[in-house]
Amino acid sequence: MVQEDLFKKIIAHCKEYGFIFQSSELYDGLSAVYDYGQNGAELKNNIKEYWWKAMTQMNEEVVGIDSAIFMHPTVWKASGHVDAFNDPLIDNKDSKKRYRADVLIEEYVEKITDKIKKEVEKARKRFGDQFDEQQFIETNQRVIDYRQKQKDIMAVFVAAMEAGDLERVRQLIVDLEIACPVSGSRNWTEVRQFNLMFDTKLGSVTEGANTIYLRPETAQGIFVNYLNVQKTGRMKLPFGIAQIGKAFRNEIVARQFIFRMREFEQMEMQYFVKPGDEMKWFETWKERRMKWHLALGINPQKYRWHAHDKLAHYANAAFDIEFEFPFGFKELEGIHSRTDFDLSQHEEFSGKKIRYFDNESGESFVPYVVETSIGLDRTFLTILSACYNEEKVGDDTRVVLNIPAPLAPVKVAVLPLVKKDGLPELAREILDELKFDMNCQYEEKDSIGKRYRRQDAIGTPFCITVDHQSVEDRTVTLRHRDSMEQERVPMDKIAQLVKTKVDMKTLLSKLV
Repeated sequence: MVQEDLFKKIIAHCKEYGFIFQSSELYDGLSAVYDYGQNGAELKNNIKEYWWKAMTQMNEEVVGIDSAIFMHPTVWKASGHVDAFNDPLIDNKDSKKRYRADVLIEEYVEKITDKIKKEVEKARKRFGDQFDEQQFIETNQRVIDYRQKQKDIMAVFVAAMEAGDLERVRQLIVDLEIACPVSGSRNWTEVRQFNLMFDTKLGSVTEGANTIYLRPETAQGIFVNYLNVQKTGRMKLPFGIAQIGKAFRNEIVARQFIFRMREFEQMEMQYFVKPGDEMKWFETWKERRMKWHLALGINPQKYRWHAHDKLAHYANAAFDIEFEFPFGFKELEGIHSRTDFDLSQHEEFSGKKIRYFDNESGESFVPYVVETSIGLDRTFLTILSACYNEEKVGDDTRVVLNIPAPLAPVKVAVLPLVKKDGLPELAREILDELKFDMNCQYEEKDSIGKRYRRQDAIGTPFCITVDHQSVEDRTVTLRHRDSMEQERVPMDKIAQLVKTKVDMKTLLSKLV
């Protein structure tokens, strides 16, 4: 399936089956803001549970908090967001469309990557089983030239951004002959910086200052609570603080469905370590986080590491886990070594000591921080992108979401074959037993085949069909979503059979 067509189908599927709706659709919608429907909310909550338990339940030194969205405005001055939280924007004079300059350049570089892949695939077909991909990449002159071009482009871009030379960024776009995707023209304006924070009013925060911000990230809520958690929890280094929460960014170029939104949700963990130990823990958390993703059973080829070309002002190391969405490889999660920047800044701006006293060495110091930060909405889109499938079944085509069973919105659908002869009552009996342990759905409308298709479309891993034989011997048909296989099982064995498959423990056990 063409990737662009796949993305359109996923978006349409989300609307049709109650996963995601356009916000305020009744009033023609609000751009880049979305609501999660009945199935979307369940899937989203299950992703949260998987992340939260993987962080706090599986790591005894990691605890969770839930900080407020509104924070004192000086927090954002200390963090650098007031002065430096900007996107470089450029407009095309013909189409009147606005773009992020960095994204235009990165997409150009990614197209060169696609050319390299084509060269590799042509060589693979030519040499067959004898093909050595790594050797080819390192020795083929055309590939070498492509890779060097990428390095040269990024070197110029990074240097220009670090120097704040926006004219040089614009010139790079002109030199590369990057055209507007809409108009096809190269008639660009100058590049301008645009601050992404939403501001609002909240009574009188301090005398004469009543402008506050909707938080652009959840991390600062963790940093300003470092001492509270460390002291009340008697935490010893290394330890982590995890949080799931909403963040807000005034994205001018919001696009690609829920990939880039103005209101979104983050799952972040800040891991506090002794200075000098940060790179050891940086590597540890890189490994742990990739393991978390691969435990979902998604094709490992869909993931890749990307080292930051330009480090943020607070970091001394940074890698992204990228996922191959239908629109290409894009950032899914970031693992950053943030040094002691945040705590030191808050110490300076608040005038209060933010230190850790090491009883063994007798030293007092500001801890270093290793961060893992993943977008909940992007994880949601990752799962839909990886699990949406269209399969031929005879002359029919079924659309199925092969969502990992513990994350599925509905775990079991209970389906009486007909609406009479005591079958609905028996089906309700099964439902009443299962609903305490898992989210279940009862459905009796339409043919059993149509009901199976509807459950496939929302990713329900198991369907239980109650028929006339069930009344006689208390056995039912258990249908498996992925294989469509059916087996006859006793009613008193259903809970045990299903629970072992849909329990979150099946995912968490892969992390040990």
